[in-house]
Amino acid sequence: MFTTDASSRSILIINPNTTVAVTDGLRPVVDKLGFDTTHFQYFTAPSGVSSINNEEDAAVSAKACLPALRDKLKDHDAFLVCCYSQHPLVSQLRAELVQRGMGNKPVTGIFEASVAACLQSIQIDEKFGIVSTGSQWKEILRDAVANFMGTENSSRYAGTETTGIDAVELHSTAKDEVDELMKQATKILLDNGAKAVCLGCAGMAGMDQTVREACVEALGEDVGGGVKIVDGVVSGVVHLEGTLRQGL
Repeated sequence: MFTTDASSRSILIINPNTTVAVTDGLRPVVDKLGFDTTHFQYFTAPSGVSSINNEEDAAVSAKACLPALRDKLKDHDAFLVCCYSQHPLVSQLRAELVQRGMGNKPVTGIFEASVAACLQSIQIDEKFGIVSTGSQWKEILRDAVANFMGTENSSRYAGTETTGIDAVELHSTAKDEVDELMKQATKILLDNGAKAVCLGCAGMAGMDQTVREACVEALGEDVGGGVKIVDGVVSGVVHLEGTLRQGL
């Protein structure tokens, strides 16, 4: 069973890259949700890569994180992997928990949490899209969406558009430049018919206002204000919190 004392519930927020600034950027996003009876702890990869820019980096980061996380499995009730991809650490943690007799503890990644949230927030015939970082993510996330949805040609996927800068550069590049790149990518998705937009990088946590501004600039206040903007970190925490509460 899940922890029965709500005040002792614990969710581990996992940043599988080594950049502490990315981890620090997650804290205010989680705090703002107001789940005051849940204790959130944060984990940054002890080694590996500073920015996960492809599937090879994801594999390296999983290999670096898993040994350090094994001893933490008993201390937390749920786990959120904050890399916007089909990150192998998600399935690896699930397997470890099953092996240790703790398979009831939920694990999710921000990619799968955000896509699920998008699909639930729009009409069944409407599309969602993803704003991500480097151009390589267009193909990687196209394949990830196909795997998640069980089809390579979903009419509900408006595509992935990218900023051309990686997760670390999101925080080291001038804000005005980052905002403009985010807006350009968002407007392409809107042209493709997206009614919901996922923030496709953990480093984009908290950047929903920039995407909202792009929607209003492109579509006007009424229509642009109605586009759903989905933060994967928020979606993941909300999903895990709800799962734990249902288990009480």
